[in-house]
Parts: sequence; structure tokens; C-alpha cells
Amino acid sequence: MSSEKLVYLFSEGNASMKELLGGKGANLAEMKSMGLPVPPGFSITTAACMEYFRNNGELSSELQEEVKEKIKVLESETGRKFGDPKRPLLVSVRSGAVISMPGMMDTILNLGLNSDTVEGFAAETGDRRFALDCYRRFIQMFGEVVLHIEYYDFEEIIQKEKKNSGAETDADLSEASLENVVEMFLNKVKEKTGRDFPQDPWEQLDMAICAVFDSWNTPRAKVYREANRISENLGTAVNVQAMVFGNMGDDSGTGVAFTRNPSTGENRIYGEYLLNAQGEDVVAGIRTPQPLEKLKEELPETYQQFLDVSRKLETHYRDMQDIEFTIERGKLYLLQTRTGKRTAPAAVKVAVDMVENGIISKEEALLRVTPEQIEQLLHRQIDPAAELEILSKGLPASPGAASGQVAFDADTAENWSREGKKVLLVRQETTPDDIHGIIASEGILTSRGGMTSHAAVVARGMGKPCVCGCEELEIDERSHSLSINGVYLNEGDKLSIDGATGRVIQGDVPMVDPVIDKDFQAILKWADEVRQLSIRANADTPEDARKAVEWGARGIGLCRTEHMFFDSDRLPVVQEMILSGSKEERGGYLKQLLPMQQQDFKDIFKEMIGYPVTIRLLDPPLHEFLPDREELLQELARLRETGNREELHRKEMLWQKVKTLYEMNPMLGHRGCRLGLTFPEIYQMQVRAALQAAAELIEEGVEKDKILLEIMVPLVGHVNELKEMRSKMEETAGEVLKEKGMEIPYTIGTMIELPRSCVTADEIVQEADFFSFGTNDLTQTTFGFSRDDAEAKFLPFYLQNKIITENPFMEIDREGVGELVKLACQRSRQVKDDVKLGVCGEHGGDPRSIEFFQHVGLDYVSCSPYRVPVARLSAAQAALRS
Repeated sequence: MSSEKLVYLFSEGNASMKELLGGKGANLAEMKSMGLPVPPGFSITTAACMEYFRNNGELSSELQEEVKEKIKVLESETGRKFGDPKRPLLVSVRSGAVISMPGMMDTILNLGLNSDTVEGFAAETGDRRFALDCYRRFIQMFGEVVLHIEYYDFEEIIQKEKKNSGAETDADLSEASLENVVEMFLNKVKEKTGRDFPQDPWEQLDMAICAVFDSWNTPRAKVYREANRISENLGTAVNVQAMVFGNMGDDSGTGVAFTRNPSTGENRIYGEYLLNAQGEDVVAGIRTPQPLEKLKEELPETYQQFLDVSRKLETHYRDMQDIEFTIERGKLYLLQTRTGKRTAPAAVKVAVDMVENGIISKEEALLRVTPEQIEQLLHRQIDPAAELEILSKGLPASPGAASGQVAFDADTAENWSREGKKVLLVRQETTPDDIHGIIASEGILTSRGGMTSHAAVVARGMGKPCVCGCEELEIDERSHSLSINGVYLNEGDKLSIDGATGRVIQGDVPMVDPVIDKDFQAILKWADEVRQLSIRANADTPEDARKAVEWGARGIGLCRTEHMFFDSDRLPVVQEMILSGSKEERGGYLKQLLPMQQQDFKDIFKEMIGYPVTIRLLDPPLHEFLPDREELLQELARLRETGNREELHRKEMLWQKVKTLYEMNPMLGHRGCRLGLTFPEIYQMQVRAALQAAAELIEEGVEKDKILLEIMVPLVGHVNELKEMRSKMEETAGEVLKEKGMEIPYTIGTMIELPRSCVTADEIVQEADFFSFGTNDLTQTTFGFSRDDAEAKFLPFYLQNKIITENPFMEIDREGVGELVKLACQRSRQVKDDVKLGVCGEHGGDPRSIEFFQHVGLDYVSCSPYRVPVARLSAAQAALRS
């Protein structure tokens, strides 16, 4: 057994002990040290949690002994005794992960009540109704969390009693009704478990601690960790704290508040509360809470105290705080503070405001905004000019617009999403068990709950649009239908929400591109001041190039010329070129393609004056430009039946060529530089087109040093391939420059996509002015994966069973592919220290991959135009962390 200390009083900890005490425990200890009103308690460490798992789910005797010692301290501080029938000490048992996982793990309140202590508690408080209310809450929470009885088994009893007694809400239930509820709850526990509800408070506490530890490994917690890339080896702490009661009457209550608006970032207190309630009532969304400002009318002194405490906490932590509090008979208690989850617009605004107010530095601000939040800001919004059929309005819980097919449960949402459908999850309220459906959905709509309910908090943290508390929304789960103000929809019908305004809209809605505000621009400007990596874009059209520059790209790292050949006006010419029987005939068709390709390059150069443009010569195998084999066979069969001889002859010639070009494994076949070497006239045409386009712009008045042409040869695996290609390209370039009578600077490099090219980079670099890592193909050739087959067949299994932890096509495989990249960088720079190194695969836009590219010393990353802002911030963060 472990000899280390496993339990810490709040008075023994501080905020720096987050890894051991969990976020909640460390912050409770910190608030205690600040002199803030925190009920006494203690934290069982994350180390104890991991020891519990190693012990096959059993609490060690050492841990149980430490817990008993700390309970004695709580008894001393409160003047109560655990299990005493006259003055019982009641405690809450809450989870506390190192990294906040809102709503994903379990909480139990009012632990210590039983059939004896509830009567002593009633006599002591002089309010038997209140004591019974606490007891029925405890039985339900303990039953759900520890004994795994369904929520609806208890809720059905409550609803039935409210109907029989004429009570509108839980708070309206009388003492007699609550006595009935407690009795029925206890009977339900025995019915479901085969044993009486545990009456020994020490047994209750042990079982509760185990349940909270076990909640670390619930399916919802695992899904949340996977979605947020949280390690499964951290474990959770358990916080045991003396109870304070928000359900003691109208001078008591509970609430959740943020020191700033978590949706917009506005610098004003934002929150909700319920009088005569306990904490779970607010976050569960069972009752719609009141806005915090109303507390100023009902309990003005407490409201002012809370404002003072909120300012103190934000000043102390230098960040927006999410605070849980309880008011017991007018006295304020703090139950939690943590860095508040916020939307992307709020994250940017809070960061910029705090820099402008001198609270944090620009560098800290850059680390406060995540690349994922930048990406969310680039999502499209509802067109303000559109005519909308607005059905209702709820609370604007998380901004953004979402349209999708209505799904009434999380499993349906997940299944439909896997089928490629866009889904809108519609629920009365969400619970932590809905996490997989929330992840799969475009947005969330609930009929109950407020701005701090489970749905709202989780949606904001994930950047999902959410509308909560839409009271006109009525859901009939039996018929899988809903109604809103007289409009009826079935599951699968289209519905839209606007999380910024709370609007619920029938059908799909038209979208527009986002408008970037000054705060967003400020963050990216600061990022550009810090980052060391240059940011380029992958762009094949002038429109893409223009958009890339608008988003802050400073060059094109990959212009894929094959995309230009698929245009309808030139594909027939490309096909005739491929079908040509001789070099001369092929040359005739290439002459037709030359002016088209030249105009392509000229249009792109015009958009990128002053910035480098990397043109990748033709890469895919020629058969990709020809009809599909199966379709062509069907067409031949049809023509043989109809007797169209001329067309049949042409299609038969085409079929013969398709058969000739057919390859068993085209990805490793006749493509890239292999194509350029066997059909050099194709690459020569492209080189000529690029230089003639540059010359034409120079003749029109563009300065020649403003056209930065980089010509890239794909799929080089041997230095002699590039040596031969370079010779032919320089020969063609020399002809063009002689014809034009001018000097046009250009460089020649290669795409590094094969393990052999990485290993022999010191040889290849002798013929190259630059390298660009094509990490998509490099990943395929290193793993021996065909990406399409892998992702369709076995890669999901590999990820689910932890054979590999990340999809290597989404995030660079550092141990394999990354080591090859690192080796190529080192070997090439040993020979040519000024060689330019970049990356143009999809990994160029992935934040974690960008961090790796910063580490190995690349000069630039290139990604899709719409990921350029993400790459700018990621590059800055990588520089700050390096």
C-alpha cells in the first residue's frame, strides 16, 4: 500500500496542488487561504484514485483511516458529529478532476442522513419539511450515482405525488407529501437492489467515494476525455465538504455565476440562481432559474457580497471565473471556483480586454485562446437578410447557428451523424449521459434549463450552438414528435437554432461568411508578432489565393496543377493528350493546354504579388483523367447494342488506353516525377506556362522580384530523379528566358513524401533549393496504409482499442513519420544550411502538428485558406512554448 498522504484538509492545500487535489479541491483550498467563506472539507487525492483502480476497486484501509481522521476535524470545526441522531454532520461528496470536465462525473449531497438522523435534523432545525426534502434528495442522488437506479424511477414517483397533491413544483410539496416520497423512494431502492437503503453513514461515505472514483471511467467521462484530449491516467480527486443548505426557505438559495458573460465576454457579472433549492436544481435544468440581477431585489446584502467576492476571485486568478455558491439563511458560501468555460467570441474578447486593462500580457492572451476557438469564429452565421419562419425563442445559451434533422435522444443523434446526416439534438434537458449525442450534433435545443444548465455549459465548452429553456417546446417522446406554438414536427424533420439570439427556426436557414471583429484581428496581429513559422496556404485558384491573403497567408505552399486539368473546357483536351499515340501528337494537345495553364498561373501570381508561390507539377497517374473502368465497360455494352459504330470505335480506343494505364496500386505507381521522366513534355509545358505567365506580368509592369516562383517536383525518392528533372526544367526555363530576353528568378525543389527521400535527404538536397514535406503521402508510405481503406475499415478499431492513440492523418505521428521529418531536416541542413523547409500536407493546419514543426525547425507551414488563422495562432503558441 502507498505510504504517501492521501487526504488533505482544504487548509493544507493551495492552487498549485491541482495535479494532486484536482481543480476543484485546489481552488477550494486556495479560496480558504484567501479568507473567503468556504465550508470546511477535505480532498482525497488523484493518487488515491489511481491506487483504488490498482486495487481492483477497493478502498485501502489506510485511506479509510485518513478519511476518518479528517471527518473528526470537520466535526470539531462544525460542532456536529457524523452519524449523530441529534446533531448530525452532513457532507457533500463531489468529484474534482485535474482538468475541468463539467457535469461528466458524479456528486452526492446530504450524505449522512438516515431514518434516525433525519428526525434529529428536523428537530434541530425546527423544520421537518426541510429535513425530509434533504433526505429525499439524498436517497435519489445516492440511488442514481451509487446504486445505479434510473433517474426516471425516482422522477416518476415525484411527478405522481405532485399530481396527487396539486403541487406545481418540487418546492410546493408539503411535509406529508415529502414523507410519502421518502417512503416510496426507500421502497423503490429495495425493489431495484434487493436490499434496504444503507443506514450507516460510514458505509454511505465509503460507497459514495467509490462511486465518484468509478465515475472517472463512465462512458460519458471517457467520451468527454477523448473529445477534449484529456489523459485517462490523471484520475479524479474526491472532495468531502460539510453541507450548507440552499433549500432552507426564501432566504436561502443556490446558484452559478461567471465573472464575465461566457457567451459574449462582456465585463459584467452573469449568472443564475434559485431560492429554496440545492445546487443540482440549477445545473440539471429541472427548474428554470432566475437571472442573478434579480437577487439584488430579493437578498441585496448577499448580492453585494457576491459581487465583491467575484471581483476578488477574478483579480486573484487573472481570468474569468465560474463560481458555484449557496446561500444559507442569508449567509453566502462558496462551493467552487474554476476558470470559466467560454465561447470562442467570449474567449477572444476576454483575452483582449484583459490585455488592454493591464491584467495579462499579449503573450498570455495568445495562450488563453485555443486554435479550436479561432476555428469556431470562422463558422458561417445566419444571413441577416433572410426571411425566417421563427417558431419560438429560448435562452441564447451558446452562439452560432445550426440546422439539422431533429433527434430526440443521444444514440439516434450519434447514429445519424455516422451516416453523414446533420443532426439537431432536441431534449427536455440534457444529462451527462447525453455527451456522445452532443458531440455528434450540430447544436442543442432544450425545453428546460437556463444559461448555466448542463446543456449550456457543455455546448459552450465545445463551441456548439445551443438554445435552452424554450418553454413553448413540447416533446412527445412516445410518438417521436414535438410541437412549438402549434407547429408539429416529427423526428427527422429539419429545424434550426440561432444560439446568439435564442431563436428557433423552421427548416434550413441560409448562411453567410463570418464578420471578423477588431478583437479577433488584434489576437492574430499579436500572433504574427510572436510566431517564427511563416504561414502559407494551399490554393489552386485565384479565388482561393485571394481568400488566403485575406486570412493572413503570406504565400502559397502548394498549388496543385492537376485540379486545373479537370475543368470542363480542358478535360477533353487532356484526355486526347493521354490517348495520343506519339510524342508529336501529344505535343499538339499540350500546345492547346499551354495558354490555359499560363492564364491559370498568371491569375494566381496576380493575387500573390510579393509572396512566394509553390507550383507542384502534375502528380496523379494519367488514368485519373480518364473515365472509370466499370462505367466505360457499361457504356461499351450499351453502344454494342445500339450499333453506333463511330462512337463505339472511339470508346474502344479509350478502353484500350484505360487498360494500358491501369495499375494495381496507382498510389505507388506511374505518377509524380516518374510521370515527368517518362513524359517530360508534360512537365516542360507546365514550366514554360509558369515562366511565360511571370514574364507577361513583368511586361505589364510588375517588378520581377515581386514574382516569387517555386517549382516543385512531386514524389522524388532518389537524387537522380530530381537531377534528371532539374536538368530538363532548367533547359526549358532557359529557352523561355531567352525568348523573352529577361531574367526571372525561380527556384526548384521537391516534395518529400517517401521514407527513402527522408533517409537520403542529404543527397537529394544537392539538387534542391527547397523541400516541402507532403505528410499525407509520407504517412501512407511510412505506415503502409492506404488512407481511404484504413479510415473506412480498421483505423477506427485501432483508435477505439488504443492500438494507436491518434489518427496519424489528422495529427503527425511524431515517433514514426515525425522522426523521418526530423531526420530529413537534419541531414539536408548539414549539406545546405540555407535550404528552405516547409510542410504542405493537411498536418500544416493541425495545431499539435504545428508545434512539432516548430520544434524541428521548419521555415513555414501551408494549409487550406480557411485554416490560415488557426495556423497563425498555433504557430505563435508553439513559439511561446518552445
